Amino acid sequence: MNIDRFVMAFAGFMILLSLSLGYSVSPYWFFLTAFVGANLFQAAFTGFCPLAIILKKAGVAPGNAFK
Repeated sequence: MNIDRFVMAFAGFMILLSLSLGYSVSPYWFFLTAFVGANLFQAAFTGFCPLAIILKKAGVAPGNAFK
């Protein structure tokens, strides 16, 4: 699994988790959903993603988006 796919999988998991927590625990968890979405949006234009940097330093193979 390369960095691109890992970032998408992690973001999707975090969105689903925060939506379920926002529905069942507290609506404040929806702020996590908004944060993940905003981070994905800015990464699409800037190429800057903190998770991608961490994964690259950990030795995960880069994909096309985060070289």
